Amino acid sequence: MSLLPVNLSSTSKTLVARRHASSTTPPDDTETNNPVLANYLKKTANAPTSSASAAAQTPPTQGSLAANSIFDITDPKRAGRAPDSDPARRVRDAQVMAQKLDPQPEVRRRWERKMVIKSIQRRGRLSRTQVIKRTEREYQMASSFWKTSMKKLNPLARQIAGKPIEEAIVQMQYSKKKAAIGIHNHLIEARNRAVVERGMGLGHATGTMGEKRSFRLKDGTLHHVFDQTGIYIDQAWVNKGAYGQDSSPRARGRIDRLRLPQTSTFIYDLMWCGRNIH
Repeated sequence: MSLLPVNLSSTSKTLVARRHASSTTPPDDTETNNPVLANYLKKTANAPTSSASAAAQTPPTQGSLAANSIFDITDPKRAGRAPDSDPARRVRDAQVMAQKLDPQPEVRRRWERKMVIKSIQRRGRLSRTQVIKRTEREYQMASSFWKTSMKKLNPLARQIAGKPIEEAIVQMQYSKKKAAIGIHNHLIEARNRAVVERGMGLGHATGTMGEKRSFRLKDGTLHHVFDQTGIYIDQAWVNKGAYGQDSSPRARGRIDRLRLPQTSTFIYDLMWCGRNIH
């Protein structure tokens, strides 16, 4: 087998010339085998080369509020703006909005009919829940879980239910129960949060202290009130949490597994109102 002589110098010159030509002149789509490269070269060829051409592009059209919108444009920069020429942008489609605002009209009509029938049956009288919502402010707060049982917390929850917040704090402060320490701290935090977040118990600060009024507590005793914005505990619950685990060493190398209960209290605070004052 014989080898043919090859002129290396001429071959290298040919390759360099071809590469130089391909880098200077972009090939056509029919001549190249890479469609991605051809598309990129087309975009670079048609792209604007100066900043003046980029500024000449039309800015994006900004939308505007509907004619029946509840938001009023008070900004002087937007008040003098000409209305949008496109009517489709100025008027919203009510049918499209109803799909989000009222997705099930039949269900809504049945519920309205049910509420009307219920109000007629009650002859316009409000329920206890509705009266509380209209006349009182309320605040709910749950404590963290403590390592104690529901059997020990239930008597303390029944002791503070239906009493003013200050009296409940005093009861837990002088209680001999170990779990009363956590409830005492929880009551102080609930009182402070109700004052800050709901504006409850501000009779002394706002000067709205009224005349002496009396009402009966849950246990039937008569209580006198000078501030109708004072806070009292309407309900108190005890919730059961997850059990913890511990070990107890026994004889002959045995170990017993202990299940430690965890519970928390849930306080439901309300303001004084005419419903309980006589």
